[in-house]
Amino acid sequence: MMNSLIAFMLIGGTIMTALATVGIIRLPDMYSRLHAATKSTTLGVIMIMTGAFIYFWYIEGLIETNLLLGALFILLTSPVASHLLARSAFHADVKPYKLTVLNDLKRDETNPDVENDPKRDIVE
Repeated sequence: MMNSLIAFMLIGGTIMTALATVGIIRLPDMYSRLHAATKSTTLGVIMIMTGAFIYFWYIEGLIETNLLLGALFILLTSPVASHLLARSAFHADVKPYKLTVLNDLKRDETNPDVENDPKRDIVE
């Protein structure tokens, strides 16, 4: 039973990391690629580290807290770093893919009726 769980975690993490690679290659713009890289790789690395932790704990009899701390570190820092990269790209005027319809960050700060402005979410 535990061997199946270990195999599931390791193989699942490898598949998620491979899907992130495909997403980075195939997706059209920086924002989509960043999303694929962050979400899939974060889940993949956490699954691999958890599988390794279970292996060392169940098979070898060792409790490797470094693996859990590493997984926690990745869980906390990867989404934050991704968010900061996306915000930096937005402020550097990196254009989204041409079929992107909504842009929630684009706002006309001089318009007092910004909530009811129908043009505020349209990508130019």
